[in-house]
Amino acid sequence: MQARQALTDIQFLLTEVLQAPAQWQALAPFADTDGELAAQVLEEAAKFVDTAVAPLQRTGDEVGCRFDAGKVHTPPGFRDAYQAFWQGGWPALACAPEDGGQGLPAVLECVLFEWLAGANHGWTMAPGLLHGAYECIKHHASDALKAQYLEKVATGEWLATMCLTEAHAGSDLGLVRTRGVPQPDGSVRVNGSKIFISGGEHDLTDNIVHLVLARLPDAPAGPKGLSLFLVPKVLPDGTRNAVVCERIEEKMGLHGSPTCVMRFDDATGWLVGEPNRGLAAMFVMMNAARLHVGLQGIGLLEAAWQKASAYAAERRQMRAPGAKDTSLIQDHPAIRRILATQRAWIDGGRVLAYHTALQLDAAKHSTDAAARAAAQRWCALVTPVLKAALTDQAFHGASACLQVFGGHGYVREWGIEQIVRDARVAMIYEGTNEIQAIDLLVRKVLADGGDGLAALLATLPGAAPSPAASARCHALVEITQTLAVAAQTDPELPYWVADDYLRAVALVLLEWAWQRIATASNTPRWQAPANAFAQWVLPEFGMRTAIIRQRIAQVSESWPKTAATA
Repeated sequence: MQARQALTDIQFLLTEVLQAPAQWQALAPFADTDGELAAQVLEEAAKFVDTAVAPLQRTGDEVGCRFDAGKVHTPPGFRDAYQAFWQGGWPALACAPEDGGQGLPAVLECVLFEWLAGANHGWTMAPGLLHGAYECIKHHASDALKAQYLEKVATGEWLATMCLTEAHAGSDLGLVRTRGVPQPDGSVRVNGSKIFISGGEHDLTDNIVHLVLARLPDAPAGPKGLSLFLVPKVLPDGTRNAVVCERIEEKMGLHGSPTCVMRFDDATGWLVGEPNRGLAAMFVMMNAARLHVGLQGIGLLEAAWQKASAYAAERRQMRAPGAKDTSLIQDHPAIRRILATQRAWIDGGRVLAYHTALQLDAAKHSTDAAARAAAQRWCALVTPVLKAALTDQAFHGASACLQVFGGHGYVREWGIEQIVRDARVAMIYEGTNEIQAIDLLVRKVLADGGDGLAALLATLPGAAPSPAASARCHALVEITQTLAVAAQTDPELPYWVADDYLRAVALVLLEWAWQRIATASNTPRWQAPANAFAQWVLPEFGMRTAIIRQRIAQVSESWPKTAATA
């Protein structure tokens, strides 16, 4: 069964729940983009995804990519689908018109890439970094580099990579050894090796724009000594650059996406941004990628849910409680619980992700300084939550959907096992989910004593929260303040509980999302997952906060001993 795009659901969430057209039309660049135009764009996007990309899902997994003497051949049909994708203008939806883009709201691009990931995650890895690369080049590259590369990346005519990881340095970018040596003509010569480079080599486009973290001579040690360089596969004069793909990784999933080991042998490149400020430039790309990875989680879970729901509506097994004859699987309470729980995550996650996309545009284009600051606060705090919580649920939720099939789910013909395998990597790349949790709690929440999070919770848009929701928000603020105090005695404390803290934040935000949905509609379509969220998902908040309080109590018990020892 091939997943179909939930166009009606998404239109409801955008127009009725989030009132998105009114939000983006309040911003000057999108004043002429009404809801009707957006609906037409999404309708055509759904057709493209369903007809051009989704049918290649199984071929991509079973045939995979082929490595041959430095060249990578993608699965049959992948190149043709990609050429149709960029020539149709799809990568450029949210890019500025002056850069070759269509100048549409970011949320429409987010919906498109959510659908693409659910339809064919391996294929979608190719254009997945385009918008982040576009933003990085647009905001940090020189005018000369922008003239040469910006439009090609904006339109998707050329694909891009993000070259960070090295064999000895996983998430610790301070250990990067790749070097860039300045040349008299203003270029640099880049030498070093990178691993885990998605789309480092392929046959989808004629050129590939590599954005590479490396060190200039005499740069400081650690992350403060990293610079960013643009290193193309093909140089402006048409000659092949000294960029070599040594091999592609044999992976658990994502067989349709080549994950490459790349070597730069005196490759020609150019500095992007300021010397030794490469991470600042790269984080523009990484933050865009993190939102899109969260959207991958939604798309993959939607695809898994659709397969499981269709199977449960056809397969008969045993008798459900109270039934007189063999029942459909979907009539059994255990299966209803599985399906409704995943539906609760998908629907609530969409509200959070789409609201975040709207805030990205507000942060860029609002003329109200307070609105820009609030939007920036939302994006900074919520992006790591989306990346971690939604990808975690994509894997575990897809595994639960596989359970609906019983033994049939474990064999290839139904396609659900591929989703489980493909989804697992999303918990790892663009910063592991543990790193996202540390980023949220240590670097963002505790940095201001929790004031930013408290302000975000106090100004959640929409109807006033229920008394129970208000109590959970208050509990989260209180526990944050207690953590800030306790961390002064035990600096390790936040690192022990960061995962629990992120989950607690995610649940509070999902509760807000479901309250927004309930305000807009209380029809059976939305009531079942709303009930599932209240019964099977939200109680986790109590467990997570109990774990955090228990750890804080252990620290508190040591305070007198610490004082006495001192």
